[in-house]
Amino acid sequence: MAEQLTGLADDRALLGRTSTAERVADILRSRVAEGFFPPGTRLSEDGIGGALGVSRNTLREAFRLLTHERLLVHELNRGVFVRVLTVEDVEDIYRTRALVECAVVRGLGEPPYALDGLVAAVAEGWRAVREDDWKALGTANIHFHRELVALAGSERTDELMRSVFAELRLAFHVVDHPRQLHEPYLARNEEILRALESGDRDGAERVLAVYLADSQERVVDAYRRRVDGL
Repeated sequence: MAEQLTGLADDRALLGRTSTAERVADILRSRVAEGFFPPGTRLSEDGIGGALGVSRNTLREAFRLLTHERLLVHELNRGVFVRVLTVEDVEDIYRTRALVECAVVRGLGEPPYALDGLVAAVAEGWRAVREDDWKALGTANIHFHRELVALAGSERTDELMRSVFAELRLAFHVVDHPRQLHEPYLARNEEILRALESGDRDGAERVLAVYLADSQERVVDAYRRRVDGL
């Protein structure tokens, strides 16, 4: 925990003079998504508040926000913990992804589309492969799908899926063998990108739907085996 708090103190500068619970929640959300605080970790009010230089009330409000997003859980007389997902949680996350992401692609207008974010995410993924950084590849895959959702131009959809993707990362951190989990989907990201570059949104949606179904099966299976083995 001491090493985690030392790293967290580096984020203190991000708060500036206008510290708010929302900004503290942003920092903690990112740290949870990165695996800095793994699932099941108890979050110390004193330690985190001291590292970030924020009041107990501000930190508690940030905890409340992240509990509402289903990233944290408050256990009576025990404290606040990073949530450990169930298999049913993971299945529900993928149902939500399929509903939203496929609808975004289906609802795109006439091409050309603003695909710079997708291009950057694919490049990020291939760079992670060259560097044998499989955790970074998982992050690049999440970035790809976040940029895909952003094509809808909807702040509400972006906010919804930000929480969904953060929850998905909780599952990733429990699963062993990140290379096997993430590598097969980088080429599919590129396939979706190429379809959209050519204006074929129907083709992109078909690839995406199969992609998400395959990913769900792989993640749920790996997650179930990992959780059962704990």
